[in-house]
Amino acid sequence: MKEEEKNAEWKELFDGETLSGWGITGNEAGWTLEEGAIKCKAQNGGYLYTKEEYENFVLSVDFKIAEGTNSGIFVRWSDLEDPVHTGIEVQILDSYHDKVLDRHSCGALYDMVAPSENACKPPGEWSNTTIRAEGSLISVKHNGETVAQMDMDEWTEAGVNPDGTENKFNYAWSEMPREGHIGLQDHNGVIWFRSIKLKEL
Repeated sequence: MKEEEKNAEWKELFDGETLSGWGITGNEAGWTLEEGAIKCKAQNGGYLYTKEEYENFVLSVDFKIAEGTNSGIFVRWSDLEDPVHTGIEVQILDSYHDKVLDRHSCGALYDMVAPSENACKPPGEWSNTTIRAEGSLISVKHNGETVAQMDMDEWTEAGVNPDGTENKFNYAWSEMPREGHIGLQDHNGVIWFRSIKLKEL
């Protein structure tokens, strides 16, 4: 652990009682509070996002999903009208039983880097995702295991990963802003989020 990370303090992004500090794109009825957690009710609620923007940080989020849920955590989301193409998504998916993992599995850097292992817990159990963003480097820990890493500087062409495979993005990540919002996605699946905290580096 680096010295600046040791000395930094965790900042609670969710107080457990209100959505203070958060905005919503889309249907506000898709998001509610339940027993100290944010609940996404799968009602086309769009995205929940931090009003503040962050650049270098460690973000820790606990989540629990229902069966079949598809969601995501976005970091460095720079254009609130275009989360998909201007925010890096860490995929949340009901992948517990999957034997073959790809760039859309839970823990993936969506459409860019597949998780190296399946560290999922079954639906109904709380999981943790911890995302570190520092400079051009992004890494993902899922339930304590490092499962995905990328260097944004290697993504030099829109729609193409460094290994030559295609992705869906309209921009080259090497050219994108390094500061942005944290976002939680409603992708028509029920999910709960709690213990959302961030440590700036």
